[in-house]
Amino acid sequence: MEKIKVRHSSGEYIIYVGGGILDAAVGEFIKERGGRYDRVYIVSDSNVFPLYGELLHEIFVKYGIQPTGSYAFAAGEQSKTLATVSELYARFAAARLTRKSLVVALGGGVCGDMVGFAAATYLRGVDILQIPTTLLSQIDSSIGGKTGVDLDIGKNLVGAFWQPVAVVADSNFLDSLPERYLRDGMGEAIKYGCIADEKLFAEVADKSIAMSDLIGGCMKIKARVVEEDEQETGIRVILNYGHTLGHAVEKLGNFTRFSHGESVGIGMLYAARIGERLGYPPVYDKIKAALIAWGLPTEDGYTPDELLSVAASDKKRSGDSITFVLLERLGKAVSRKLTLDELRELLK
Repeated sequence: MEKIKVRHSSGEYIIYVGGGILDAAVGEFIKERGGRYDRVYIVSDSNVFPLYGELLHEIFVKYGIQPTGSYAFAAGEQSKTLATVSELYARFAAARLTRKSLVVALGGGVCGDMVGFAAATYLRGVDILQIPTTLLSQIDSSIGGKTGVDLDIGKNLVGAFWQPVAVVADSNFLDSLPERYLRDGMGEAIKYGCIADEKLFAEVADKSIAMSDLIGGCMKIKARVVEEDEQETGIRVILNYGHTLGHAVEKLGNFTRFSHGESVGIGMLYAARIGERLGYPPVYDKIKAALIAWGLPTEDGYTPDELLSVAASDKKRSGDSITFVLLERLGKAVSRKLTLDELRELLK
């Protein structure tokens, strides 16, 4: 079991990484921190909870903690709303959670983001333990404290920064993951190679990297970036490579036509093409080949006006400009402000 330490403004936490580590990692966490919690509440979704909910409950009991309750919301991005968060608040209140309680998020990115936001805002903040069960959530969304929910007009527009007290990333969860969701995570893995590690990109592109090395490598990149810039005022923006237009692709498809990782992949191709038209080195063909190698889509069919109608609501917009992430080269990302009109021309 590997341990990656992440430091932040109010302390630090451990990411536990490895295969078959759930029992040992949760046990170690409980031994180190369990005595401070009066109640533990587990939240998952309707896909993950039947597979792992009882197992996790038994692990807590094994180490001396009887969970107060649990709840499984309907799986899918459509549940990532303020209405579901309101339901979580009601269940937290019924379970009599206090500021000395622990909420556990067991699931993929939707679960981690939304339950993290509920924990951040209930009683002005209760601790959260993230147990990500998808490749995408293990290498990306569970780390760094970004939480949030969607609104009708866009993705992740309501949220908070709320750091977990620990992350347990057991790669054995991936054994039960449908193939599409494994590919979904590869979209984010390719992104990490693009922005920070050309060697990682090459190994992902030719499919020569072991899954454990992939997970650990991506996590270390994310940990390094968020340590340096906890609240996205500087370098952390590079993690949004492919996301500005990727989120638009995801929203235009009603969160069902393309998954998040698929949408990010298409968004990276848009960003690569825009970069080339602005004079940055050509990377489009290499990124496209990597996406194809993992069976990820490379086209969406949306018009520039359709994409920008959604991108105009992007969190990174300031006035009439959007902070757009481009590649100076494979392995090194930079940000640049572009107006919506400039983007419209570059997308033609």
